[in-house]
Amino acid sequence: MASIFTKIIQGDIPSYKIAETEDFYAFLDINPLAEGHTLCVPKKEIDYVFDLDDGTLAGLHVFSKLVAKALESYIECKRVGVLVIGTEVPHAHVHLIPFQRESQMAITSIRPNISKERMAEIAKEVSARFLEMNG
Repeated sequence: MASIFTKIIQGDIPSYKIAETEDFYAFLDINPLAEGHTLCVPKKEIDYVFDLDDGTLAGLHVFSKLVAKALESYIECKRVGVLVIGTEVPHAHVHLIPFQRESQMAITSIRPNISKERMAEIAKEVSARFLEMNG
């Protein structure tokens, strides 16, 4: 059975898409720790990040770096943090979290309530910057 991320990639479930390549997809987390909290996933559905072949694992991190740079250009933040936990959804993924305080990186933190309109604005702006920066 396809994971929720595969359904998002295939367009069966809507998402706030940030970026997409032939092998990877980035979209805003609908339960974010901070504005701009983005998930980067390989299109190939593999449960555990360390079960990815070396090329896909390296590609996922390079793609995540490009997305993080686009996030930094729009979301005011101290840094874009990276979390790889891998237990929430059985599909390898990287969390990119623009943060002001390190406490925002705690997966158990109280999550902000971000409107659908703001989520759409973030996705539009960061996506445009991603395309500008990466052609």
